[in-house]
Amino acid sequence: MSWLAEAPRRLLRARVTTRLSLRFTASNAQVVLGIFFETQIASCSRKVGIMTAIQLYDTTLRDGAQGEGVNFSLHDKLMIAVRLDELGFDYIEGGYPLSNPKDEEFFRRAADMDWKHAKVTAFGMTRRRGVDACDDIGMQALVNSRAPVITIVGKTWDVHVTEVLNVTLEENLAMIRDSIAYAKSEGREVIYDAEHCFDGWLANPEYALQTWQAAADAGADMICMCDTNGGRLPAQIAEAVKGLKKNLNTPVGIHTHNDSELAVANSLAGVEAGAVQVQGTINGIGERCGNADLISVAGNLSLKLDCQILIKDGISRLTELSRYVYDVANMNFRNGQPFVGSSAFAHKGGMHVHAVKKISYSYEHIKPDSVGNVRRVLVSELSGRSNIVAKTTKFRLQEDKDLQAKLLSAVQDLENDGYQFEAAEASFDLLVMKYAGSFQKSFELDHYRVNVLNRDRDPVTESIIKLVVNGEEQHVVGEGDGPVNALDTALRKALNAAYPSLSEMTLMDYKVRVINSTEGTAARVRVVIESRDQHSIWSTVGVSENIIEASWIALVDAVEYKIHKDRGAVGNL
Repeated sequence: MSWLAEAPRRLLRARVTTRLSLRFTASNAQVVLGIFFETQIASCSRKVGIMTAIQLYDTTLRDGAQGEGVNFSLHDKLMIAVRLDELGFDYIEGGYPLSNPKDEEFFRRAADMDWKHAKVTAFGMTRRRGVDACDDIGMQALVNSRAPVITIVGKTWDVHVTEVLNVTLEENLAMIRDSIAYAKSEGREVIYDAEHCFDGWLANPEYALQTWQAAADAGADMICMCDTNGGRLPAQIAEAVKGLKKNLNTPVGIHTHNDSELAVANSLAGVEAGAVQVQGTINGIGERCGNADLISVAGNLSLKLDCQILIKDGISRLTELSRYVYDVANMNFRNGQPFVGSSAFAHKGGMHVHAVKKISYSYEHIKPDSVGNVRRVLVSELSGRSNIVAKTTKFRLQEDKDLQAKLLSAVQDLENDGYQFEAAEASFDLLVMKYAGSFQKSFELDHYRVNVLNRDRDPVTESIIKLVVNGEEQHVVGEGDGPVNALDTALRKALNAAYPSLSEMTLMDYKVRVINSTEGTAARVRVVIESRDQHSIWSTVGVSENIIEASWIALVDAVEYKIHKDRGAVGNL
């Protein structure tokens, strides 16, 4: 039951308890009544109030782009912005229009686009010292961006004012006031980002309050408190947010960094202390250790604190959004990422699997599909029968005890040889089908050969494959940047006529792990290949002393899985 629905009952309980208090403390009944009833109403209204909308302010395209290895093209930025808007994000910070031509072009295009939910926001700094705001090139760039919202960052920490900006404390206050007032005079909504806010509050709370007051007096629509160094603790965040709210009526936002692994916790602490806006990035990307991950922030706000965020089904699309941004940024997924990672609802221990199959919430804090994720049961040499039962459910083989015993024994033997099925579920599905007799071999290999041609230019790898598919012999040659690429090219060439859907399949990742390193160059290697089509992602594994043979085994499994998936022979739990 939600707090909103439960509130009347809580208030009723408050009245009953108050009457009891009067009965036993008649001499000071009025005081007890006032204090107790006020406390209960405040507690209730806070719980009810937290269901009001909390704004999500995304800065993936600006703050996130400052992360090491992150580089968005103009097209990337526009695509991500459109996806964020579709899900109902309130603000999308496009960048700093003065910093580079790409950001300038982003705002030019964004101004002519139809935004359904979000307000596109331009980011910049306060005016320079000794320059009027209307003459400052940075302020002019913000106004000329045509963005309906301008976010202005200014200094809160006195040491930054005197030692970094090299201006007086009074001049810094004037810079804040003038910049915000100028943006407001141009008809823009203004968010003031109070940089190093919490460090400033701890070092010199009197001056920190003066900077916030300057922003409020100039007409700031929101004061966002920034933990720029990422070094504060949740209690310190809450204390400072309450301090700002106590002294000013301007709405408060929270912007945290993850240097202490507390960005999400600090964001939630800010909200519980009264902040109505959270700034962050998708997947937490950003400079140094990153920003608050808006994926986890959104999941916690909606599912744990009953906040109103995004569009109606926005939370159920968090996994989709997370992976979309990873894809556009050309970054690997983070398997252990809370809420949306592929391991977030993955169960390996037999005892865990047994419990989850009976009562899912015994080992899961939310339903996986509430954020668009899925439960996964991992199979390894540590697995018990419960894991095998769970994994064979989609094949309707969970009642076949003999098959389950054979599969468990096979998994243990194969993992002893170096296989690892928890990272290669597609290979395990094919193993189930082979033991169940439902696997249909898509081709018969005669042989393959790989040659590396090293001439004056870059080396070229050539593969030759001879196989039989649907009774017809195929003898093909493929070239590639390396052995796996060449084998993949040749295999597709041989199979595409019989299985045209293979053209939809791409190889995303290739990993090699030496298993028994003590054997030196004769060691066994494990190769894991990650593949995808427009519908799903799957991983396959191969093991051999020969790295090309291990790669071939994993590659064949990837192709066979795609073919069997398209036949409807495999599916998700």
